[in-house]
Amino acid sequence: MIKRAYLMSALAGAAALLTSVDAAAQEAGAAPCELHIWPAERMNSSTTGLLGGLVGAAINAKKDAGNKAQLASALDSPSQLDALQSLDLQTLIVLKPATVIVRHETPLERKTMNKVKTRRSDSTANCYSELIVADVFYSKHIMYGRSLKTLFMIRDFGNDQKIDFEYKAWGGNGLKLFPPKEGEDSIAALDELVGVFKRNFEEYANNARKSIAAKRKA
Repeated sequence: MIKRAYLMSALAGAAALLTSVDAAAQEAGAAPCELHIWPAERMNSSTTGLLGGLVGAAINAKKDAGNKAQLASALDSPSQLDALQSLDLQTLIVLKPATVIVRHETPLERKTMNKVKTRRSDSTANCYSELIVADVFYSKHIMYGRSLKTLFMIRDFGNDQKIDFEYKAWGGNGLKLFPPKEGEDSIAALDELVGVFKRNFEEYANNARKSIAAKRKA
């Protein structure tokens, strides 16, 4: 009976020790790197025809207003974030393993984007970075055709409030279906915007990786 009680006590002690070790391991891994992502607040459209300047802008004002409305519909905040999260962000922008993606559905104010040099969230993670979509811009040019350009910005803070690395640049690709004309498939045109948005980020990320690698060598 005494031996059985001793055995039960030893097993209980071992279980407690394993629980303690497991808790310590969880605590040690409870603060993974965080990547916070924000969608763009601003949508723009510019149609350039034979007449440029104020006259051309006035002529195309209604058309550009309609284009911006369709941009906002196809690339609303959740759609932008979903598009980014559908990509292999860990490989594209060289994230550390097990980085947690934190979504922010509300866009940042465009006018304050470059002014704020500290973290844009209240996270206290020891490994913290940000991916911000700054602008989504549709352009139709009489010579260069139709395209979608997107301005992205990566900011890496490490474990404090100081920016260790920042890379801001455009990605841009041509469009074939957007904006749809009367009688054309509007769904296909809006889907095209999402696909080109992704390609824009991949283009941006390729250049960002080069900049990251150059910084690490410096």
